[in-house]
Amino acid sequence: MSVPLDPDRQAELVASLATVRGRLTDACTEVNRDPHTITLVAVTKGFPASDVASVATLGLTDIGENRDQEARTKIAELDASTWPLPELSWHFVGRLQTNKCRSVARYARAVHSVDRVEVATALSAGAQRAQRHVDVFAQVSLDDDPTRGGVLAAELPRLAEHIAGQQSLRLLGVMAVAPLGADPDPAFERLAAIAARLRAEHPEAGAISAGMSADLESAVRHGATHVRVGSALLGRRTPTFG
Repeated sequence: MSVPLDPDRQAELVASLATVRGRLTDACTEVNRDPHTITLVAVTKGFPASDVASVATLGLTDIGENRDQEARTKIAELDASTWPLPELSWHFVGRLQTNKCRSVARYARAVHSVDRVEVATALSAGAQRAQRHVDVFAQVSLDDDPTRGGVLAAELPRLAEHIAGQQSLRLLGVMAVAPLGADPDPAFERLAAIAARLRAEHPEAGAISAGMSADLESAVRHGATHVRVGSALLGRRTPTFG
């Protein structure tokens, strides 16, 4: 059995979701884009399954997680719950190690953080074993910081070709995180150019996963199709998960 969703928390999320959607709409208006063409991913790292249920009841069903174990725990809790939920689309947005690929491939609709051929190979093997397909973003480094993940732009064509050749993966496009403490506009402008070059070789790979709570407007200006929002939506409450 599931406890009822907290009405006070639900009210918080109604307000924050309205604010985020308003920001997206304003950003799209600025550059003459349709906000309905942008997928808003709620990044629920560190927050309980009840928050996932709450945002889902508000119509936000694209859920992002950074850690495999945490994602699996929430999925199991939601599956066992009596909350009346729509179907959820799980996005894995954290750094992915090869030893987690088999597990992630069982539930993720999309993985935003594939930055090595070894990860792509392992993820494809896991998806094939699970008899399903996984959408994949090739993560590109915009600051050449290896601790933040991402393939160098010069190495993207090789990685993209490898992903596209995997039987159980679909190359969706590119993902990147703006450099810390810097103006995101030049970074996302560069990402847009990288994405355009990728589309020339892989016309089906037109998606761009970019932008988070602090810089989603910049990402939208430069063509983001997926934005990954955590704190602007869920706040900075003390998280349930460590």
